Amino acid sequence: MNFIIAQDTNFAVIQSSVEKLDASNASELKDELLTLSKKGVNSLILDLSKSRYCDSSGLSAILTANRLCKDTNGQFVLCGLQENVAKMIRIAQLDKVLNISETLDEAKAVLN
Repeated sequence: MNFIIAQDTNFAVIQSSVEKLDASNASELKDELLTLSKKGVNSLILDLSKSRYCDSSGLSAILTANRLCKDTNGQFVLCGLQENVAKMIRIAQLDKVLNISETLDEAKAVLN
């Protein structure tokens, strides 16, 4: 399993265990996001601290998470970005639309 999911009372945390969030595993992340959404989870934290690379497929999955949360009046927080991933997000100007925290603890504080 490439993504570890832990549910809290108010939100779910998805931790990536892949070094590269790309076309080979982004669809799996999207499937997990849809499953959580169908279960009524509308606030998510995506922890990418173990991912050193992200391509357009990975960015698409991140945007899917953000959209699913917004559509259900929830919140989405992205955390643990390594420099290469943060750079991709800045280049795509997604840092202007995504809620990004440095650490998982900071992300949890946003949702509590």
